[in-house]
Amino acid sequence: MKFQIAAAALALTLAAPALAEGPVTTSVSGAFDDVQFDIESAITDAGLVIDAVNKVGAMLERTRADVGGTEVLFTNAQVFNFCSAVVSRQVMEADPMNLQHCPYAIFVAERPDAPGEIIVGRRAYPAGAMDVVGDLLDGIIADALAGY
Repeated sequence: MKFQIAAAALALTLAAPALAEGPVTTSVSGAFDDVQFDIESAITDAGLVIDAVNKVGAMLERTRADVGGTEVLFTNAQVFNFCSAVVSRQVMEADPMNLQHCPYAIFVAERPDAPGEIIVGRRAYPAGAMDVVGDLLDGIIADALAGY
């Protein structure tokens, strides 16, 4: 009976979906506009094309009253979306379902409760083939923030 209970518990554990990890972030002191410019420059300096710059902070503030929001979440927040043909091919040849992670994104945010503290981050990706994406994004972020 103990064996059956242990086996059932193990089966449930293995069948449960993995919990998503939080983002990989770092913070620097500075002006939001300077940090976001440095991130944008580091992306393009890496030979990548930015597909979209999502002004998430402005959208959330613009729609706050319309959706019943009461809290100002960000003073500023932007997400840069881009892809790398080389890296994308590598990770999708390893597993075509890595398509779900494309485009890649780096976000830059400032919270109203911490003016001048700029948060820069990216999604956490599953270990394995996606490590190369994490390395790419970490390198871009490190290059951008080297002067802070």
